[in-house]
Amino acid sequence: MLRKFFNSFRKDLAIDLGTTNSRVYLKDRGIVIQEPSVVAINQKTGQVLAIGEEAKRMIGRTPAFISAIRPLAKGVISDFEVTEQMLRYFIEKVLTRRFFFNRPRIIIAIPSGITEVEKKAVEDATKNAGAKEVFLIEQPMAAAIGARLPIEEASGNFIIDIGGGTTEIAIISLGGIVLAKSLKIAGDKLNEDIINFFQEEYKLLIGERTAEEIKIAIGTAYPQKEKKTLPLRGRNLVTGLPEEILISDEDTRRAMERSIRQIVNSIKDTIEQTPPELLSDVISKGIYLAGGGGLLKGLDILIQKEIKIPVKLVEDPMTAVVRGAGQVLENLDFLEKVTLKTEYLEPPK
Repeated sequence: MLRKFFNSFRKDLAIDLGTTNSRVYLKDRGIVIQEPSVVAINQKTGQVLAIGEEAKRMIGRTPAFISAIRPLAKGVISDFEVTEQMLRYFIEKVLTRRFFFNRPRIIIAIPSGITEVEKKAVEDATKNAGAKEVFLIEQPMAAAIGARLPIEEASGNFIIDIGGGTTEIAIISLGGIVLAKSLKIAGDKLNEDIINFFQEEYKLLIGERTAEEIKIAIGTAYPQKEKKTLPLRGRNLVTGLPEEILISDEDTRRAMERSIRQIVNSIKDTIEQTPPELLSDVISKGIYLAGGGGLLKGLDILIQKEIKIPVKLVEDPMTAVVRGAGQVLENLDFLEKVTLKTEYLEPPK
């Protein structure tokens, strides 16, 4: 009776802990937080000044003693303590204090290619931030569930999730991942490619935020009927003075071409390794594209032309992972089938 009383106050969470953005799903309510994975810290005192959207606005605009950092890099924790503080901020923002006498269970989405030590770091940071229990779910599995693919059936489901830090490619059947590839090439790498391209081709220095804005506004993976241009402001590396040039969608395509080619080649490799029976299912169903990177104009067309299999963008691709993890929260019978157990052992003392 007492257990039922306590459980009635528990508010369990699902979190997509992304390199670029983090999203939080509250059981029975849906997605309640979508914020950048950025933390602003006073380096003199160690004090956290801002987290999320407010911290992102500080990038490139802070004095020397304030750093706006991302505590995750390429899908894994690069700063344990800051990640813990960011998770605690998300949990406390969602749950009022009256829920903290009965700490929440939390499902965290992680890349499929991380090590046991990296999994343990995510688990420990989440527990230290206030979780009672932590369950890990691989991002492609969560994305497939969020896309409402029939993952429990004996048929192949091909999902590609392109986030900020990693691209996850997976074949799923009978509730498990049959084949998976995790690339450290995704949205952040494309931003980096754009920065390097304009630096090399036009001797123009731009920042990360500007590169992301270019990618969203006129970035394309495949030639479009309508040509687009955009004025670009930056610092000329030769004169050291401000300069404005007019750039085109072709410039962005050239900038990102190499990284996009690597993603396409990995998809081809996965197709080549897929068992024939599952490949037959994939050919009839198509390939599903999720994640913010899936919104890059023309990417679905490019993959379809290269792979010769229909490509479909899932509904609301940016939230597919957290929605899938949230659906697991809503159906706890499904929990043990699709979540992972860490197998990391402490070294003997």
